Amino acid sequence: MINDLKTSGTHISYWTNSVVPRMYKPLDKNIDTDIVIVGGGISGITMAYELTLRGRDVVIIEDGMIGSGETGRTTAHLTCALDDRYYHLENVHGKEKAKLAAESHNAAIGYIETIVKNEQIDCDFERLDGYLFLHPSDKIESLKKEFEATREAGLKTEWLDNVPGIGKESGPCIKFPAQAQFHIMKYLHGLCTAIEKRNGKIFTETHAAKIDEKGIETTGKHRVNANHVVIATNTPVNNRFVIHTKQSPHRTYVIGARVQKGLSKALWWDTGDQEIKGTAQPYHYVRMAALDDQHDLLICGGEDHMTGVADNDVPEENRYGRLEQWTRERFPVEEVVYRWSGQVMEPMDGMAFIGRNPMDSDNTYIVTGDSGNGMTHGTIAAMIIPDLIEGKQHPWAGLYDPDRFKFLSVGQNFIRDNTIVVRELIKGYAHHPELKALREVKKDEGRIVEIKGEKYGAYRDARDMLHIVSVQCPHLGCIVRWNNDENSWDCPCHGSRFTIEGKVINGPSNSDLSYYHFPEETF
Repeated sequence: MINDLKTSGTHISYWTNSVVPRMYKPLDKNIDTDIVIVGGGISGITMAYELTLRGRDVVIIEDGMIGSGETGRTTAHLTCALDDRYYHLENVHGKEKAKLAAESHNAAIGYIETIVKNEQIDCDFERLDGYLFLHPSDKIESLKKEFEATREAGLKTEWLDNVPGIGKESGPCIKFPAQAQFHIMKYLHGLCTAIEKRNGKIFTETHAAKIDEKGIETTGKHRVNANHVVIATNTPVNNRFVIHTKQSPHRTYVIGARVQKGLSKALWWDTGDQEIKGTAQPYHYVRMAALDDQHDLLICGGEDHMTGVADNDVPEENRYGRLEQWTRERFPVEEVVYRWSGQVMEPMDGMAFIGRNPMDSDNTYIVTGDSGNGMTHGTIAAMIIPDLIEGKQHPWAGLYDPDRFKFLSVGQNFIRDNTIVVRELIKGYAHHPELKALREVKKDEGRIVEIKGEKYGAYRDARDMLHIVSVQCPHLGCIVRWNNDENSWDCPCHGSRFTIEGKVINGPSNSDLSYYHFPEETF
C-alpha cells in the first residue's frame, strides 16, 4: 500500500515501512484559520503542536501522507554534534552564536523528550552517547580543534583514545554525551493525535498550488484563508530565488542492515571525506533501531553528492554498495534489508533558515536549510516561529534569520555552488552527445532525448511503455537530470524533483513538468 502513496522516492525507508500510513481527508471546501502550515513533516507537525498548545487555531496542509517527504527518509539522529564543525561556526558566526547553536540543538532534544513524556508517545525515544571520529582523509589536528570548539560552545564533550563500539576505528574520538534517537514516524503520529485533541485540523493529499500573504489555494481551487502562513516543505516553494542562492541540495544515501541483538547502541559519525570539495564533506553516520526479537537494524548513511550531479564517477545507484562495504568492514552485518535516499539542503553558513520569508509579507514564514540535522532544526523552528507569530523576541532568531547573508565568511562555498548552478543551466541548453532517439531508450532507463528539435525526458518502464516529460524545471528553467536510483527527474540547480510522470515531489518548484503521450510511430 505504501508504494502507491506519494513519497519523495521509490525506495521505502524503514520508518515508513514499519507503521501504518497516517492519512486524513483532502481539503474539499474553503475554510478560515489563524495559521496555515504547508508541510506535514517534522517542522510543520511540531510547529502545529506547539501552536495548538498556545491555543491557536491551526490548519496543516500536506500533499502526500504525514512524513511522506524528507522527514520519512531521515536516519532520525537527535544530536548537537552538527554537520558543520563548531570551529567553522565560530569563524562564520562568532563564538557567542556558536554557543547559541549548541544551546538550541540541545534544547530541541530536550523539547522532544518532554513531548514524548507529556503526550505518552511510544516512539522508541532513548538517550545515548554519540562519537565523532576521524575519516581516513582527515587529520587529528582538526579533531582536536573541534573538541576545543565544542567546549568553548558550552558542550560537555569528552576526548577518548578509542571509538567505542567500532572495532576497526582505533584512533581517538570526541564523545557527545546524552544524545538521543527515536522512531520518527511513530513520533509524528503521536504529535498528530495531540494536535487533533486540541482541535488542530490536518488535511493530506492536498497540494498548495498558490501561496500568498492571505493563505493558500489548492489544486482543487479550495482556499485556506489565514492570518499567518508557514511554509515547512523542506525547501520553500514560495521563495523563488533569494533562499535558493544561499543553500544547495544534496542527495544522501542510507542502508539498513540486519545484525544480531547485543551490539552497542550509540550514534557514530566520521568527520567526512576531506578530498571532496563542496559545501560540506560527505561523511558516514550510524545508529541502531529495533527490528525483531533476534535482530536489530543497523542504519548507516552517507555517500552524499549535489543533487543531479553524481560526481566522482559513481552513479547514484552504486552509492549503496559503497555504504555496504564501509559498514561490513566495521560491523557484523548479516544482510542489507533496506535502501533509501533523501535530500539535504546545505546552507552556505551551516545554520538553518528559520523565520520570516525574505522580501515577503511579515506574516509569512519559512523553514529550510536542515544541513543534515533536520530533526533538531525542524524542532528549533517550532520553538522560534510561534514566538515570532506572537510578536515576541527569541534569543535564537538572529542566528537562524533567513535574511542573513554571510558572503565574506563563506564566499568560496557560495561562488562554487552557484557556479555549478550556472554551469548546469547553460549546459542544459547546449547541444551535447547525451541526446538520443526515443527508440534507443532501454527498459528501466531514463534519458534526455531530442524530438523535432526539442528536448524531452524519456523513461521506458518494465512494460515497455514510454513516459515523456518536459525537461525545463518550472522553478528557474534548469534542465533536469535522470536519477537512476529513485527513478526521478532531478534539477541540478536547486533540487526540485519530479516523478516519471512529471509530478513534483521536491521543491522549490511548486508545479509539475508537462507529461506527454506521443504517437507510437514517433518512437
